[in-house]
Amino acid sequence: MDEKSKERIAKRIARAGVCSRRQAEALIGQGLVTLNGAVVGTPATLVGPDDVIAVNGQRLQDAAETTLYRYYKPVGLVTTNADEKGRDTVFDSLPPDIGRVMSVGRLDINTEGLLLLTNDGGLARYLEHPSTGWARTYRARAFGILDLKNLARLKKGITVDGVTYQPIDVRAEKPDKAGGEVPTNHWLTITLREGKNREVRKAMEAVGLQVNRLIRTSYGPFQLGKMERGSVEVVSGKVLSGSLPKNWRYKI
Repeated sequence: MDEKSKERIAKRIARAGVCSRRQAEALIGQGLVTLNGAVVGTPATLVGPDDVIAVNGQRLQDAAETTLYRYYKPVGLVTTNADEKGRDTVFDSLPPDIGRVMSVGRLDINTEGLLLLTNDGGLARYLEHPSTGWARTYRARAFGILDLKNLARLKKGITVDGVTYQPIDVRAEKPDKAGGEVPTNHWLTITLREGKNREVRKAMEAVGLQVNRLIRTSYGPFQLGKMERGSVEVVSGKVLSGSLPKNWRYKI
């Protein structure tokens, strides 16, 4: 078989929607993955389309057609498959017919808005990887005194509690309210390209603003639009294909 038609077994498992590639590598390390009946010793093992793979004794099904969903995540849900505190998760709230999916990155429990979901681990990894360089845009309601010079500092990047954040663009929806002496709520549009843990909230605190509502409105070319909280919509194959590299070789 042509080696070019093969791929790493961890990637194949991820593409089948069983788990992420990193989780697949962990399962292989635990001896829970077999290839044609033999335990796999390394995640670098190459497999072809006719190889039989089993995870935890369950035969891996052929990868389904790659699907990407837009989901309006409400406040109060955690973006994890299982929560040690027993809190409601994103995946508990999804329609049962959506099948097994994983999230592209995360939104914290108090953040709402656009969360991308997919049944393809390889696609999830590509979309969330920093090298993709896609902008994430948020609307934030923040309380405090609006100082436009302080906001402008964020465009050069900022370090908070030892964590360095890349440039963040912040625009006030009503900049005429800047410079007031009495703290009040302000609506801001915030664009960044990293999405580190609680990045928006921490950056805003560093310039004297306390975020009390945060909505992600876009992730790269994908928009929240007029979706309702809790709703799920499939991204069309045409739109998805136009957002991927020309050499993307998975089924769409």
